[in-house]
Amino acid sequence: MSEVADEQDKPRRKSLETARPATLAAVLCPYESGGRNHDRSVSARVGEAVGLARAISLDVRLAEAVPLRRITPATRIGKGAVERIAAAVEEQGVGLVIVDDKLTPVQQRNLEKAWSTKVIDRTGLILEIFGARARTHEGRLQVELAALDYQRGRLVRSWTHLERQRGGFGFLGGPGESQIEMDRRLIGDRIVKIKRDLEAVRRTRAVNRAGRQKARLPTVALVGYTNAGKSTLFNRLSGAGVMAKDLLFATLDPTMRSITLPNGKGCVVSDTVGFISDLPTHLVAAFRATLEEVIEADLIVHVRDIAHEDSERQRADVEEVLTQLGAIGPHDSKTGAGAPMIEALNKIDCLSADVRQTLQTRASAGPERARQFPISAATGEGVDALLQAIGDYLNQVGAAREIAVPVTDGATIAWLYRHGEVRSRRDEGDLALLTVALDQAASAQLDRRLAR
Repeated sequence: MSEVADEQDKPRRKSLETARPATLAAVLCPYESGGRNHDRSVSARVGEAVGLARAISLDVRLAEAVPLRRITPATRIGKGAVERIAAAVEEQGVGLVIVDDKLTPVQQRNLEKAWSTKVIDRTGLILEIFGARARTHEGRLQVELAALDYQRGRLVRSWTHLERQRGGFGFLGGPGESQIEMDRRLIGDRIVKIKRDLEAVRRTRAVNRAGRQKARLPTVALVGYTNAGKSTLFNRLSGAGVMAKDLLFATLDPTMRSITLPNGKGCVVSDTVGFISDLPTHLVAAFRATLEEVIEADLIVHVRDIAHEDSERQRADVEEVLTQLGAIGPHDSKTGAGAPMIEALNKIDCLSADVRQTLQTRASAGPERARQFPISAATGEGVDALLQAIGDYLNQVGAAREIAVPVTDGATIAWLYRHGEVRSRRDEGDLALLTVALDQAASAQLDRRLAR
């Protein structure tokens, strides 16, 4: 038992890319017409799933969309499709089938029997990628927490003591069908320890944020769909050398750098993990310590791949996660309940001249004016205008507000004097009524402070 626990504590997993040769894989995308993703093109879904598989060096030999007339409880996809795919899997010599959907443990087991090969679902694949990519101690902790939470319900297939050498989190193979009760207790103990460690990370981040606020350094968080170009833009803004590749989930570990804006003021830019459609909720929860940088940001820059065929749907997916985090309001993604948000419409260098002109006209004169900024992070086109807009948003002073604060809340009163222009104050009983002019960033911070 102690041997297993010791093994869990070792963060020396090699990435899948170097630990073993590429596995022959098949990618299947079940879809229902009129289902949850009916507004996402089927070809885009297949392309994204194949990209996820190739992100951990899987050799995809078969990729197809599987239409569902109805959900088959035992296998999710219909009997005819199961038999047809079994023949194709055998013919291609496939060793792993990825089902780009959520499978129950029973469905996963039945498909493995039918196809005589290992089967994982979308969540398992994303976690495997994260397990192979996380480099920092914090990143490993967050990924392991999500993986353990996922594994807890799938002990019969996923919790593997005997195959710890190859890296990742054990979704791609291994016996793992013994000592289930002991494993369940070990997993529970490990989850408690990781949560305790991540709480320490959260406290450290809170101290760092407080230091930045005291120095009056606002934070700008870059968010967006995976592979939208966040890290490329981050590198261009900050001169950092963060890995930026045409690869899904190239960035997992957050990076922060201070930059000087065109108006001469400074800010901190934060590069964050990319979002994706149907992101597992427990994965969002595990990365909450990192994503708190988004929640507490003074300005959110949503980096979008405007050249992608599903750019609008990707936008909706990102805003859905931001809403879950409480970074923006559920029905007001434009102004939001949290920090203001602007959009960097990236990869305009990949658009035709006509489409680019239409986009730039709409951004400069349409209803989205001053919210959308067409750019190319790769070439630098439009980045100066984006930087100017960031400076304007952070420096914008709104109308003076009257704020009622308990006179005993000296910390908030001191915060108002430090971050705003207090134009008047009068005390009425237990309340101090202050009229304060705040810039947009400080106003958003105050709203969050008062909400707590």
